[in-house]
Amino acid sequence: MFSVCMRDCYDTCAIISEFKNGRLTVRGNPNHPITRGFLCPKGAMLPKWFHSKERLKSPLIRETLEDEFEEVEWEEAIKLVAEKLRETIKNHGSESVLVYNYAGDRGVVNYAFPLRLFHYLNAAMLDYGICERAGQEALKDVYGSAVGMDPEKLKSQKLIVYWGVNPFWTNLHGFMLAKKYGLEKWVVDVVRTETAKRSEKFFQIRPNTDVLFALGIAKVIVENKLYDKEFIRENVYGFEEFKEYIKKLDLDFVSKETGIEKEEIEEFAFKYSEKKGVIHIGYGFQRSLNGGEAVRAISILPALVGHKFGFIYDMKTIDKSYAEGDFLRTKPAKRIPQMKLAEYIESGEIKFLYIYNSNPFASLPNQGRLRKAIKESDVFVVTHDIFLTDTALYSHVVLPSNTFFERFDIADSYYHRYIALNEPVAKLYGKSNSEVTRMLARALGITNPYLYESDEEVIRKVLEMNGLSLDELKRKGFIKVEEGERRYETPSGKIEFYSQRAFERGLSPFPEYKPVKGKGLQLLSPTWKLTITSQYHNTYNIIDPYLYINPKDASARGIKDNDEVEVFNERGKLRTRARISEDVPEGVVVLYKAFWVKLLEWNVNFLTTDKVVEKYGNASAFHSTWVEVKRV
Repeated sequence: MFSVCMRDCYDTCAIISEFKNGRLTVRGNPNHPITRGFLCPKGAMLPKWFHSKERLKSPLIRETLEDEFEEVEWEEAIKLVAEKLRETIKNHGSESVLVYNYAGDRGVVNYAFPLRLFHYLNAAMLDYGICERAGQEALKDVYGSAVGMDPEKLKSQKLIVYWGVNPFWTNLHGFMLAKKYGLEKWVVDVVRTETAKRSEKFFQIRPNTDVLFALGIAKVIVENKLYDKEFIRENVYGFEEFKEYIKKLDLDFVSKETGIEKEEIEEFAFKYSEKKGVIHIGYGFQRSLNGGEAVRAISILPALVGHKFGFIYDMKTIDKSYAEGDFLRTKPAKRIPQMKLAEYIESGEIKFLYIYNSNPFASLPNQGRLRKAIKESDVFVVTHDIFLTDTALYSHVVLPSNTFFERFDIADSYYHRYIALNEPVAKLYGKSNSEVTRMLARALGITNPYLYESDEEVIRKVLEMNGLSLDELKRKGFIKVEEGERRYETPSGKIEFYSQRAFERGLSPFPEYKPVKGKGLQLLSPTWKLTITSQYHNTYNIIDPYLYINPKDASARGIKDNDEVEVFNERGKLRTRARISEDVPEGVVVLYKAFWVKLLEWNVNFLTTDKVVEKYGNASAFHSTWVEVKRV
């Protein structure tokens, strides 16, 4: 059977699945041009996840968050949810209902179809800002789009720069593709990651200085006339103004702030210009107070050397809006910024919260505030999930979900241009998001036919609207969406070094370096190699709960390797053990993110900031967090 991994991951692996003698087996589809027949360690463990004894089998309900859960039949649980929905809308209005979903499952139907019901009800919707929003806005400022280059075009390239991304852990097939094509690999990062250890060059910059490093490189390229004059004349808006802007930049200052020697900055500029490198722009560093400015600055570099859309960031292959069905609304949606969930609960604007494809009580920042807000509110919380997650423990109703091996769907990728088919292999427990949506619609007495379309009908229409064939997809298991002619969707119709869109939002028209300082040690919280945010923590027997700290910072605090330490700031504190590592620079500590509190007793997001970057779409700023550490 054809399957596709629905996790929130670049690769979106095509899988061949088999269910035999009651057990699931999986292997990579050898015909897929990107994922090429092998699975990452997380993918190889999917049968263990699928067969987990911890999977929810029956709906759970309780009256208050202090009560014990009671197992009930589906009919009773759905009836209760429908009654609470009616009651909330009647007493507080439809906008007091918020549907909270994210990319825990990226199936087109499983992600989007439930939104049809909430659009029909005129409920509040989430404004997603947790992941890559700042970079999205920044790339729109410069290119009009965050969609970068097709990774299959790496075949004709010489160099890839991994800037703030660790693909050996998070985009393994992309990393292996670059290796197969013989590209030279450079890494720009704060931490010496596994990718950095496997690359030809590593530029270890200080946190918050990406803007300055990119502008320094641009200055060398411009002043040494290493840029592509013809490309810039035809494709760039504001180049002469940009030249004047970076004239004022002092390379000695750049070197001092970034920690990169002046000679290394110059070497980067000369060799990058010669090789016309592709830059894979990561998501992690743009989750900071100046992350959007950093992405703007970095994205200028490919254009300087004449590389049209010479970056990798996002990929939009098909229009999936039909599956979501916002045409069912009768008034514009109230959008609630994702990072401000606690604030909206505190204000009393949310009275009913329906959560699926997400575990916000692990993944959102400032967990202490969020959990306190929900405990002290009268919000009715419904969670639809495979497991009894941290979020489920803060819910009044928990509905068992099935897995993507148990339903029909399709998935695209935000890295490559292939759509893959997902066929049901077996059925164990739970119901899909679309099944539950239809059950709720019936319980609410809604007759609108769009809420009862089958999964296959929705998929067929989505594909047809994009000029694609479901029958072809069923035969092949995956199909490529070919890239049409691309234009710059900016006000000038060109790549904007002088960004009119940014200027209209009250920003500098050029990327601007603003030093960001805090008290103590800057906390970085990337994902661990065997988890995807909070997913899989309960599946594996191993995690990495250690605090990684530089030897000099450890010595200054009397901390030795494996000592128990307390990590704390104004938002909270936690206890773990220290690992002393030269891979982490001075002034920085690393804790991997979003492990389950119910299993580990702590989560780094009790420390992370819930500040947002308003002018970049209320984007998250997780990595603009500072902590102090002491030996216990």
